Amino acid sequence: MPSGLSAVRETLGVSLTADESLLVTATDRSIELINAAAQAAADRLAHDIIAYDVSDVLSITDAFLVASAPNDRQVKSIVDEIEERLNKDLGAKPVRREGDREARWVLLDYVDIVVHVQHSEERVFYALERLWKDCPEIALPEDAVKTRGLAEEHAKLRAAGEVDGDLS
Repeated sequence: MPSGLSAVRETLGVSLTADESLLVTATDRSIELINAAAQAAADRLAHDIIAYDVSDVLSITDAFLVASAPNDRQVKSIVDEIEERLNKDLGAKPVRREGDREARWVLLDYVDIVVHVQHSEERVFYALERLWKDCPEIALPEDAVKTRGLAEEHAKLRAAGEVDGDLS
């Protein structure tokens, strides 16, 4: 919570409930970008899409979007779709794009938001959700929410030999 809001609440004698301590404070523009990026990722069959409001703990950006895919080609496809959609629909272009060569973890930095699209193996190893679990989760479009648990489901199918390792 921003210190200014906290000070106002203390002055008014208002105490915070557990739910209020997780209020989203990211800007409307950041939320708009996150939702468009999440929908684009869902449209390209990303797994486990989640967004966090990191505006209270980081000064460099308002929000993180994290998504994953089971193979490098799909990671690239998701990243390309996000970049195209944000540019076309919202006039936003990333100031930085990293990780393209290997397509294991591609980062798109839009200043207001940062998008992380990871190969499923990197997603498990780096566990960004664990790092940002204390930050408020940003509500996403229904299509993006439906992707939760897909990586685990895909891993089980792959282990059972029902899915080729390079296909989604």
